[in-house]
Amino acid sequence: MKLLLDVMDLKIRFRVRKGHIYAVNGVSFQVHKEETLGIVGESGCGKSVTMLSLLDLLPHSAEIESGTILFKGNDLRKLKSRELQKIRGAEIGMIFQDPMTSLNPVLNIGTQISEPLIYHKGMSKKDAFVRSGELMEMVRIPDGKSRIEDYPYQLSGGMRQRVLIAMAIACNPDLIIADEPTTALDVTIQSQIIALVKDLKKKLGTSIIWITHDLGVIAGLADRVAVIYAGYIVEQAKVDDIYDNPRHPYTLGLIKAVPSVKDSGDRRLETIGGVPPDLTIRPDYCPFLPRCSYAFDRCRLENPPLSKTLENVETEHYFACWFDVRKGKPR
Repeated sequence: MKLLLDVMDLKIRFRVRKGHIYAVNGVSFQVHKEETLGIVGESGCGKSVTMLSLLDLLPHSAEIESGTILFKGNDLRKLKSRELQKIRGAEIGMIFQDPMTSLNPVLNIGTQISEPLIYHKGMSKKDAFVRSGELMEMVRIPDGKSRIEDYPYQLSGGMRQRVLIAMAIACNPDLIIADEPTTALDVTIQSQIIALVKDLKKKLGTSIIWITHDLGVIAGLADRVAVIYAGYIVEQAKVDDIYDNPRHPYTLGLIKAVPSVKDSGDRRLETIGGVPPDLTIRPDYCPFLPRCSYAFDRCRLENPPLSKTLENVETEHYFACWFDVRKGKPR
C-alpha cells in the first residue's frame, strides 16, 4: 500500500506556570492510502494533541520539541502558514468532537459547508451552495438540499455531526482525521455515523484516522490500531491482532473493560486501577508501572521501547512492555 502519512518521533509539551506538561513523548506511526488507523486511549493520553499538531492547530502554549510529519512526502512542520492553510480542508479534513461548538451558531449550514469549496476549489457562492446541498444528501441528511438555509440549532446532534462530515469531505481530501465524532451521540446514531464513514471511505478512497477511547467502536472500522498511554504508543497492530492477541497490560485492561454480547450477564467488567501518571515529569521508567499488575524490577529501571518479539518479527505487531502477558513471563 502507498504510504500517505509518516509521523516520526513526535514530542509535544505545554508550557505551564510550574514548568511543562509532556503530552506527547516520541510518537511514531504511519497511515497508508485508503487505510483506517484507530487511535485508542483514555482521556488526556495525547490522542487529540497528536492529531491537532499535524495541522498546526495547537494552542500557543504548546511546543513541538521534535519530530517529523511527512504528508505525501512533504514535511508539514517546514511549511509556512500560508502553505499549510492550502492543505487544511483540501488535502486533510477534520471532523471535530463536538458539533455544537464546532459549528458557527450565527451562520447557516450552507455557508459553512461552502467555505472550503470557495476557498480551495474557487467555486462561486452559488455553485458552492448547490454543491453543499449535494453533500448534505451524500451524508444522508433527509431532504438535505432544502436544509442548507437551516442554522445549527435547528438540527439534531446526529445531523450536526453529519454536517461536520460533509464539511470534511467537501474537497475530497486524501486524509480525514475524526476526533471522537460519536462520543456525544446515542448508540443508534453512533452506529449510523460509523456506517456512513465506512461507506464514504469506500466511495471516495479516503484514508482515515479515527480517534476514540472506546475499543468497541473501532472493532469493525479500523484496519490497524495504535494504543496510546501517557503520550506513548504502547501497542500497535492490525485490528484483529489487537483483539485476539493483546500484548500490553494496558490494552488487555481496555479490552476487559468492554462489555460483550457473549457475556452471560454474571461477568463483572474489570477496571484499570489507579490514575494516569503526572505528565509534568517525563518518566525514565515504564509510565504504566503504578497501575500494572505485571510489573517487576526492570520496569522501574527502563522505559520499554515499542518493538516486536522475536517470534513475531515477521508481523506488524509492536508493543512496549518488558513482560509478555500472553506467555506470562518477562520477554
